[in-house]
Amino acid sequence: MLIDGLKEIARESGVVGAGGAGFPSYAKMTDKADTVILNCVECEPLLKLHIQLLALHAEEIVQMLEEVREAFGAKEAVIGIKSEHKNTIRIVEEALHDYPSVRICAVRPTYPMGDEVVLIYEATGRVIKPGGIPIDENVVVYNTETMYNLYRAVHLHMPVTEKLVSIVGEVEHPLTVAVPIGMTVKDAVSMAKEVTVDHPAYLMGGPMMGRLGTPNTVITKTTNAIIVLPENHKVIMRIHKNLEIERKRAASSCCQCRTCTEMCPRHALGHPIEPHRMMRAVANHDTSDLSVYTNAAYCSSCGICENYACPQGLSPRSVIAEFKNGLRAAGIRPEKLEPAGTIADRELRKVPVARLKARLGLSGYDVPAPLIDLEEIDKAFKGKEALKVKIPMSQHIGAPAKPCVEVNAAVKKGQKIADAAEGLSVAIHSSIDGIVEKVNEKEIVIRHRG
Repeated sequence: MLIDGLKEIARESGVVGAGGAGFPSYAKMTDKADTVILNCVECEPLLKLHIQLLALHAEEIVQMLEEVREAFGAKEAVIGIKSEHKNTIRIVEEALHDYPSVRICAVRPTYPMGDEVVLIYEATGRVIKPGGIPIDENVVVYNTETMYNLYRAVHLHMPVTEKLVSIVGEVEHPLTVAVPIGMTVKDAVSMAKEVTVDHPAYLMGGPMMGRLGTPNTVITKTTNAIIVLPENHKVIMRIHKNLEIERKRAASSCCQCRTCTEMCPRHALGHPIEPHRMMRAVANHDTSDLSVYTNAAYCSSCGICENYACPQGLSPRSVIAEFKNGLRAAGIRPEKLEPAGTIADRELRKVPVARLKARLGLSGYDVPAPLIDLEEIDKAFKGKEALKVKIPMSQHIGAPAKPCVEVNAAVKKGQKIADAAEGLSVAIHSSIDGIVEKVNEKEIVIRHRG
């Protein structure tokens, strides 16, 4: 397939990064890449959907990866996967027999190995410059679900209408399931049967980089997990912390041990991230070196510094995030710099996922969460009356999609309900059969016909 045709299919089918910021997949398609990486590392603790999807649909995903490589004219494709997933690796190896240009890169089960900057180094030995992007080093990265969504769009003519979500934690039957985009957290969690605590909190995404949701939060194209935890769990309590108090704690308690900086994965690759210097500057109201503050833009927000490294439980990541958000709001973009050089003992500074889970108090929640395949979604919702979805027009980086349906219109699952806007944008499709109840520039509400 020619690259222009692939771009058009991806744009019109609404394929975006199935996690993270949701970067439109067509915008990454280029003939400048010599390497395409499939990210199946499953970065965050407790998330399971990518490894399960790859095991179930290895042939389709590998086929699409090879087709993407050929369309780009890239020399090779690399599948990044944790070495502990031996069964999935065997399944993928069988699928690779007909694809000599695709190889596996088995990485240590450490966090945040799924960070694309870290994975690119592991798979190719190349360091993405601070402020740079993967294509600067002739690399393009897609995650596993994104590649499968592209396969479905190209070969089955199916746009993105569902999202795989791991529903784990304090639920009766943890599982990974495909749910309609726009479905509420409450309805999604009900598929895992009963919530097993009286006062639950809903963590959207992983425990390190996720955000708090509510029962009425809706599933989007980037929702990877719903982790149900007691509202007094340490992970939840840290999200609720008062930033002003954290600044004062930094002033009174930070001993400048440098552990936060020494364990920072981006710092280990030569990026100018030094959380200990930020803590010192904030504590002392020191503005003599403004680079300490502007370097906040290079932070990946992985959370190791405050959730694992700091021996006093301080919050470098949160302090850095405040300045990072301020820079973004002011329109200040990070300058592209030359990396300082990879630290020699980088391997010794990696954080084992098992130890991280224990530190976060999550080891007991690491139980099987079997995948209900995409084709089973209709069975899962059989008998659910008055199912309603609220589909946001902005589920991706770039311009929101523009609604192209009217109130009271009958729509089918997979029907386009919003056109891609000019510039960076993708189309959006109905996730259920139903009647349009509400249309505005922010969302389209559809009620199930049943």
